[in-house]
Amino acid sequence: MATKQESGKGRRGFLLTAASLAATPLAAHAYGQVPAAGGAAAPAAMTSTAASTAPLTARRKLGMLAVSGVGLGVQNMSRTYQTTVPYRPEMIKIIRAAFEHGVTFFDAAEAYGPHEVERILGEGVAPFRNEVVITSKFGWNIDLETGQRRPGLNSRPAHIRQAVDGMLKRLRTDRIDLLYQHRVDPQVPIEDVAGAVKDLMAEGKVLHWGLSEMGPNTLRRAHAALPVSAVQSEYSMLWRGPEEGILALCQELGIGFVPWSPLGVGFLTGAIDVNTRFADGDIRKVESRFAAENLPRNLALVELVTNWARRKQASPAQIALAWLMAQRPWIVPIPGTTQMAHMLDNLGASAIVFTASEIAELNRAVSAIEVRGARLPDAVLAFSGVEAPPR
Repeated sequence: MATKQESGKGRRGFLLTAASLAATPLAAHAYGQVPAAGGAAAPAAMTSTAASTAPLTARRKLGMLAVSGVGLGVQNMSRTYQTTVPYRPEMIKIIRAAFEHGVTFFDAAEAYGPHEVERILGEGVAPFRNEVVITSKFGWNIDLETGQRRPGLNSRPAHIRQAVDGMLKRLRTDRIDLLYQHRVDPQVPIEDVAGAVKDLMAEGKVLHWGLSEMGPNTLRRAHAALPVSAVQSEYSMLWRGPEEGILALCQELGIGFVPWSPLGVGFLTGAIDVNTRFADGDIRKVESRFAAENLPRNLALVELVTNWARRKQASPAQIALAWLMAQRPWIVPIPGTTQMAHMLDNLGASAIVFTASEIAELNRAVSAIEVRGARLPDAVLAFSGVEAPPR
């Protein structure tokens, strides 16, 4: 486990005031905002209490699906990057406080836990289920009963149907608002996957569907078979791969885009510095962009975000999220957290406004920084950008 604790130090010591103003006295880790040993302190001048506590009212469209401009990823509510297990009642409180502050978009998957995150989300949104959009994902080879993670992928139509039935039970609902294929199965034509989802839609069990980390040709084929509402892939200032073609394809087809890890697994918040070391089991320990030979160079990006945070009287996380939202009006980031102050601060990103000249300036500065190292280990990257086989 990381040795540094988030007391008054770390990137969010200044958020204690914002947390105290929440409707419920809650505490809260981030799907992109987790502390690590030796994390850098965030300057107090970046406090943005008003933005952090203002209700989130803006809505965005993912295809025809309307959601809050910022969502909440709940992946780490069953186990954080540092392998600790959060206090479940607090996770429920965070989910409910997010809704009270305007969040209507909650992101889960059967693989998170596995299964346990869906149970947490189902309990959390139960009082207001019909007022929110919940997502889940199928595609990894997970035992439908035990949740045991098996090797490889499984998007066979019969398995999809059984997986969705399990999701409905765990999420305490009668439909999945947005169902993603988590990764493309190289053994199953995407048209067969679309057909299985279409049947579930006909039964009312699924309302919209999407894909995650797919190859571009697979996205085009999937959309032709059954209109896709959203694509979910990693995207942030730290990794801008979707700009190489996927965003343009989404715009062409009218598909929304949901960035996972929009805060660069904590990097863009200022919680990581040259002295940071990661716990065994923390995915960042095996990502070469955080290796000792690359981290010092990559910290130029954190310096850029920090400077803009001072300039806009915001937090670094708010700048990173607002930058994403400024790229396209149909981009909806889903930062996750297990800390109340972080959740409130993230929502403040919707109040950050860049002028046309400011966003042009910031885009140029981001583009000028070369990020060193890979975003994931090779064994994990092998599942991204995959094209489904022909039918």
